[in-house]
Amino acid sequence: MDRWGMTIPFFGRTPIESKALVAELPELGYTDAWSAEVAGTDGFVPLALAAEWAPGLRLGSAIVPVYTRGPALLAMSAATLADVAPGRFVLGIGASSPVIVRNWNAAEFDRPYARMRDTLRFLRTALAGEKVTASYETFDVKGFRLERAPATPPRIVLAALRPGMLRLAAREADGAITNWLSPGDVTRVRAELGEGVELIARLFVVVTEDADAARAIGRRLLAAYLTVPVYAAFHEWLGRGEVLRPMHEAWAAGDRQAAVKAIPDEVVDDLVVHGDAAACRARIREYVAAGLDTPVLAPLPGGPVSVEQAVRDLAPGLG
Repeated sequence: MDRWGMTIPFFGRTPIESKALVAELPELGYTDAWSAEVAGTDGFVPLALAAEWAPGLRLGSAIVPVYTRGPALLAMSAATLADVAPGRFVLGIGASSPVIVRNWNAAEFDRPYARMRDTLRFLRTALAGEKVTASYETFDVKGFRLERAPATPPRIVLAALRPGMLRLAAREADGAITNWLSPGDVTRVRAELGEGVELIARLFVVVTEDADAARAIGRRLLAAYLTVPVYAAFHEWLGRGEVLRPMHEAWAAGDRQAAVKAIPDEVVDDLVVHGDAAACRARIREYVAAGLDTPVLAPLPGGPVSVEQAVRDLAPGLG
């Protein structure tokens, strides 16, 4: 089955304000709804609501950080969603970033690869209903057992941007989630992940034929993301280190406007899907042809087409 996902809640809307459009997603041809967790809604509540509003959708978190909840609480949240949407929930976990973990949540951001690996292994055991007493490399758990283990444990996928995490996802998880890449980049990511492992990516979309307007919207978001160290390292690995150097230098100097302006058009065009709806759908299919299993669309506000209309216009059944 070809998958075609949507990000919920929709930009500019609360989960409740998203209800009618979420309920419409299956009839539009969408197969998945994926949440996110940064500084807005949490990663679980929108999925719990969507489980009731659109019972045909597969639901996933992309992602919830492994540092901001204790291991047991993360297992409890995942078990709850797995019971609410049996066989339809995918738990996406990630290391997140020092800003979110340390600056906003007063937690230590230390040894992200090891913490991801340990959390994955703990969750596998806990969600299977087993009692966990174990000393992992980055934390200890003593005597935890879920009061109610889910009848169908959720699949677990890992946020992965570079070879080490991609290979961990291939070895021990059920898939990988990535972000901010071009169709050509998918080929490189897939080579590290290997075949037969689900690859999921959020694709930011601006439905407009005004390329300059779309690039202006995309540049602001790209500057905020690509200056985060994990994304900077990701794009260095993908070969964009030199072309993004002026942006990084301006950002480091505190000149945010110059950093935004320094992102070349070709980088925006690589990483942000834009054009009329038909062109956007064709571009999304380029990602799929390159090896992406599950595109998760995120229509951006600010263009002439409303987010609601963009969700409808980007439906896979339209061509």
